Amino acid sequence: KFRKHCMKNTEFKRRRQQLMRMMGEDSIAILPTASMHIRNRDVHYPYRADSDFYYLTGFSEPEAVAVLLPGRAQGEYLLFCRESDPTKELWDGRRAGLAGAVSLFAADDAVPYTALDDIVPGLLEQRNRVFYAMGCNNAFDQRLSGWVNQVRAQSRSGAHAPTEFLALDYYLHDMRLYKSRSETSVMRKAAKLSAAAHKTLMQNCQPGMYEYQLAGWFQHYCQQHGATELAYPSIVGGGNNACVLHYIENQEVLQDGDLVLIDAGCEYASYASDITRTFPVNGRFSEAQAQLYQVVLDAQLAAIAQVRVGKHWNQPHEAAVRTLTKGLLRLGLLKGSLANALKNKAYQKYFVHRTGHWLGMDVHDVGDYKIDGHWRELEPGMVLTIEPGLYIPLGSKGVAKKWQGIGIRIEDDVLVTRDEPDVLSRDVPKCIADIEALMAA
Repeated sequence: KFRKHCMKNTEFKRRRQQLMRMMGEDSIAILPTASMHIRNRDVHYPYRADSDFYYLTGFSEPEAVAVLLPGRAQGEYLLFCRESDPTKELWDGRRAGLAGAVSLFAADDAVPYTALDDIVPGLLEQRNRVFYAMGCNNAFDQRLSGWVNQVRAQSRSGAHAPTEFLALDYYLHDMRLYKSRSETSVMRKAAKLSAAAHKTLMQNCQPGMYEYQLAGWFQHYCQQHGATELAYPSIVGGGNNACVLHYIENQEVLQDGDLVLIDAGCEYASYASDITRTFPVNGRFSEAQAQLYQVVLDAQLAAIAQVRVGKHWNQPHEAAVRTLTKGLLRLGLLKGSLANALKNKAYQKYFVHRTGHWLGMDVHDVGDYKIDGHWRELEPGMVLTIEPGLYIPLGSKGVAKKWQGIGIRIEDDVLVTRDEPDVLSRDVPKCIADIEALMAA
């Protein structure tokens, strides 16, 4: 039995129809999926379909191209894919084949992938506009150019080549920014799985363990509960390693008295979760650790409170920066007045990244942050992360030793609704007392 996607075909059909309405009937959209990549010699990396392609098709096999032809009487959605091949399937796994592309994935028609060069030039004829994500796949860019030139060369025979080329991702990425009810349901599941895995790490962490052991437990938990892939390589940084923002070596021993920062999230049904928690290796915050941690937590809560309809994208960041700066001044890590510290961006010595990003099929998901030079307003269905942090590496000049070697980040996945912000990852503790109580139990 061939394994289908978990969303209903009606969801993918709705997306295709929405895109085709924007395109117009004299247009064609062409979307290749991702290529397979070699890890070493003849071993491939685990395959994942291109997010834009999957968003419209639900089809997860390599060597596939989706073609949308609004208003075409013979069928508006063509899927070029691999044919069934019992011999190859014996070695590499089952394929949907041409029949499965229609019956399982609701294509109007399915064509062998090997027939692209024969079929696509004819589809381009009599279409004025081509929607395509130019620059994402150089090899396919050249292939498309060749098809268009082939049609142009036949102009004396009455062939009409497209005259406009539009960025498909401009339209498609704006669609992806607004999550449907089905999408938010899947993302909620991903966040709940990751939150439960983070709780397991808190309950099992002890001094003397290796960072990679916690990373392994996280992945094991997610796989045991239905999420076979991670959304990104897990970051498990103990002590000073937490001050490296994208630390993925995960090779060091976790030391008694240090904090450990874990930034990890599973991918469920091709949608990402992205959660970070920071907690003491031995289960108890020191006074200095607790003081810095509370500053970050206060900043995160202030930022989440700004995730509301009508607020613009940068307002959560502004709230986080203001709260962080206040806290750093109170602890003596910054000097002077709040107004001057904010004006001079003094916080950037310890907080070097922004407070969040869009979240969806990609962990750093698509969607513009500004429209016509202005920060985008938040609207229902958008999902973003809120993740302020403080990072004070060992050897920081002019900083008391008690603050050094501490990296803290707290990150949650937040859905914009018409009412209160919906924190999808709320199940994993982040208050000091709650973390210590869970670890003690």
